[in-house]
Amino acid sequence: MASSEVRMFRTLMRAAAVCATAVLAACSTPPASVPSEGGALPASDAVVRPSALPQLRPHAIGPTVRREAALWTPVPWSDLPGFEQDDLSDAWASWLRSCERPLPAWQQACGEIRALQLADDATRRAWMRRSLQPYLVRSHEGSDLGLLTAYYEPVMRGRRLRGGGFDVPLYAMPAGYSGQGRWFSRQQIESNHPAAAMALAGREIAWLENPVDAMVLHIQGSGRLILQEPNGDIHQVRLAYAGTNNHAYGSVGRWLLQRGLVKDATWPGIKAWVEANPQRVQEMLWSNPRYVFFREEPLLLEEQNVGPKGAQGVPLTPGRSIAVDRRSIPYGTPVWLMTAGPTLNEKRLVLAQDTGSAIVGAVRADYFAGWGEQAGELAGRVKQDLYLWALWPKGMPIP
Repeated sequence: MASSEVRMFRTLMRAAAVCATAVLAACSTPPASVPSEGGALPASDAVVRPSALPQLRPHAIGPTVRREAALWTPVPWSDLPGFEQDDLSDAWASWLRSCERPLPAWQQACGEIRALQLADDATRRAWMRRSLQPYLVRSHEGSDLGLLTAYYEPVMRGRRLRGGGFDVPLYAMPAGYSGQGRWFSRQQIESNHPAAAMALAGREIAWLENPVDAMVLHIQGSGRLILQEPNGDIHQVRLAYAGTNNHAYGSVGRWLLQRGLVKDATWPGIKAWVEANPQRVQEMLWSNPRYVFFREEPLLLEEQNVGPKGAQGVPLTPGRSIAVDRRSIPYGTPVWLMTAGPTLNEKRLVLAQDTGSAIVGAVRADYFAGWGEQAGELAGRVKQDLYLWALWPKGMPIP
């Protein structure tokens, strides 16, 4: 085996701790905090299975509201399973963040939400019943059963300067490129196409040890770096999404499946294939022509317990923030979520604070799991059914 192949193989094996058990996208459960790719294969590629959720019997109490990508049917609070049992503390903190950027319909309600910051859950629930109307979210075809995936914020080691095995760059936006129109592909960039190399010269934010870490960051769209400076100082920074080369996303897992190289695209399957085929790893990585550029943000101590900013422009909260199709659910909307499966069994209040290019459809959500290895392992396993109920201020028009 050539020395370069040995190195590629070893770094990919080290990356197993980062990718963990990412399902069906081969370590590619993308974030929704950027125009991203979604956590799993399309429903048409999924295995048909019985739902782990009970069939709903909603009790409509008014006319259905038609949104661009969804139907909202008003139902009584008694239709929301588990509403009395949820601990609302974390959800309320996430809700207060959404109230930093409220839609006009939420201006008055957000003042009342702030006033309830120190209230007990019984008082909060009483206010919700009095002030908000639950709506069962369904597709235009009438289906209320949807799909839940999850995403997370990777945490990786990096160096400010190249060297010592850290030779995989993470770039800021190229010089002269505004993010509009299609730029060079991943293969062209990583093959040092002269024009691409010139535009990226000096735009390196940091350097990673291996290309799989870079791939995870590109797919998740943001992450944290434990960054070593040239003087030896080590601190955390956040890499936020800045733009892409505007090529279509290509799933590494789907690439392997379509060529019959693996029978399933779970991370153990990918890992075994990489071990047996180190000479084709670069080909696999280049099957995704989409390339993400970043911007560096400071990560203050008080910001280390919240996630990156989502599409609403507020920090995400682990377990309480979801990405949605905003044609179905507007940003900042509180949502009652019910899901059941091998990884998550939840009935809880969450906030629609993010989006993603593959998070499409009426009953579709991406669940923010947090940051680091444990969150990555959780995110990689989530692909299961869900129901959603949007909560909206009574008497306010639904956009």
